[in-house]
Amino acid sequence: MIIISDVKKSFKDQEVLKGVDLTIRRGETLVILGRSGGGKSVLVSMLVGLITPDEGRIVIEGQEVTQFKDEKEWNRLRLKMGFLFQGAALYDSMSVGENIAFALRHHTKLSEEEIEGIVAERLKWVELEGIEDKMPAELSGGMQKRVALARTMALSPKIIIYDEPTTGLDPITSDTIAHLIARLQREFQITSIVVSHDIRTTLYVADRIAMLHEGKILTVGTVEEIQHSPYREVQEFIHGPRRSKDRNS
Repeated sequence: MIIISDVKKSFKDQEVLKGVDLTIRRGETLVILGRSGGGKSVLVSMLVGLITPDEGRIVIEGQEVTQFKDEKEWNRLRLKMGFLFQGAALYDSMSVGENIAFALRHHTKLSEEEIEGIVAERLKWVELEGIEDKMPAELSGGMQKRVALARTMALSPKIIIYDEPTTGLDPITSDTIAHLIARLQREFQITSIVVSHDIRTTLYVADRIAMLHEGKILTVGTVEEIQHSPYREVQEFIHGPRRSKDRNS
């Protein structure tokens, strides 16, 4: 479980998060929706220690991370977490296989044979068998994102955070990524936090949706509850201003 309590963050004179309260249940997929520049990525960056809140508490798997004293504490927790960056963030100078094996070689005592087996298994899971020797530059954007997901899964994390996982992808490739996210949660009961403004992906993968609006969580609910939310801001985000107005008239 992840508990976010009254979290605030400002950058110079810009107040980005104004007291965020949110609980993420173990084993669920929670999608955080909100407008671009609204603080979604800032919030999830706090969950992996990339940004420190100005105020508030964050508890992850029973550990109050806002009380961590040094990077060593974060590093121990990060071994249980995966972060799929918006741009895939593969190492360009490494092959696909080396990218996926990187964390295994640095954080486990597995043999090379065992590591190669895990790499092959993860690639099979994302439907990219046999491409261990290819370089990232040889892959399409969608394939790079799937390799990044395979790398994220390498250490069998309990929690995965996805930052705009379908940004820049065509609709068919976006659907493939959404299918993999849903399947991963279903088969391994991983707690998944998805930052997105892609409504199609959101409705497919989400168990619950949280709407971040003007620095606070406006509402949280199931897909059905959010689709029928009385909040105008939610309806405008999902259906667009014109359709939202028609629905409420």
